[in-house]
Amino acid sequence: MNDYPKFAVIGGGSWATAIVKMLSENLSEIAWYMRSENAIAELKENFRNPNYLSSVEFDIDQLILTNDINEAIAYADYIVFAVPSAFLNSEMKNLTVSLKDKVVLSAIKGIIPETSLIVGEHFHQVYDVPYTNIGVITGPCHAEEVALERLSYITIACSNEEVAKVVKDCISSHYIKVKISDDIVGTEYAAMLKNIYAIACGMAHGLGYGDNFQALLMSNAIREMKKFIKKVHKMKRNINDSAYLGDLLVTGYSLFSRNRMFGNMIGKGYTVKSAQMEMSMIAEGYYATKSAYELNKLHGAKTPIIDAVYDILYEGKDPKKTFKKLTDKLD
Repeated sequence: MNDYPKFAVIGGGSWATAIVKMLSENLSEIAWYMRSENAIAELKENFRNPNYLSSVEFDIDQLILTNDINEAIAYADYIVFAVPSAFLNSEMKNLTVSLKDKVVLSAIKGIIPETSLIVGEHFHQVYDVPYTNIGVITGPCHAEEVALERLSYITIACSNEEVAKVVKDCISSHYIKVKISDDIVGTEYAAMLKNIYAIACGMAHGLGYGDNFQALLMSNAIREMKKFIKKVHKMKRNINDSAYLGDLLVTGYSLFSRNRMFGNMIGKGYTVKSAQMEMSMIAEGYYATKSAYELNKLHGAKTPIIDAVYDILYEGKDPKKTFKKLTDKLD
């Protein structure tokens, strides 16, 4: 147990909480940074994150809880970032500790708005982290099912196989199976795009479309994802692997999916602002939609689903009319 490197998790949400739970199965100690002092106090008193996955009980002796990001990063060799992409910069504004010699693992599903980069590229360009020290943690996996210890699957993408194997050993358990991939860029983009398609699925459901259309929509979504990723990073990959298709399906269909929930509310007539206020969690796909739309202006992939979601969320187009037009573009 003590032979493993030291880990820190950055974030206080459901995915961060699930990652701490996974690591706690194998590590004797984990640093956990969260901004909320109240959440830390609650964890220390009641052994649970009061805001997310509150059914999970932690052994408090395993946790170094802190609201000082420098303390958490200075402690660890491997840093897992699990905060919404739109808020990464604000979380990092007080950082004074260098990340150059750390292994940085992204559990973030989105593009950094300020730089328009996927997370791995952002850490490389802004914080000088070598690409060999950057990895991605992706699904198909919902935090809620990790909390319930239902059998779940994780993909670790990293160009450094030894790093990937270390992470695999540290998060594997009787309910977590782990696969290793070398497609860092592809898995990061897939993790971002699937949230947009989940919003589309939610919108369709909210508008009253049935299972037949949902199946068609998802079939088109995986092909659209393939075209998009191929444009931005061409390499040999099987888009039907679990990190791409599997993650798309669970995010598009699951009742745990916050992006599907967000889209469903929009389809039912909520405004974007009212849907965001109603939800207690961040729908990453909202921010990802604008990033993907803008990025695709440079690459020119054919993306009718992304375009439709963008028109509804950012251009104020009517969901019913927009989806009616979209149905004529799908096959």
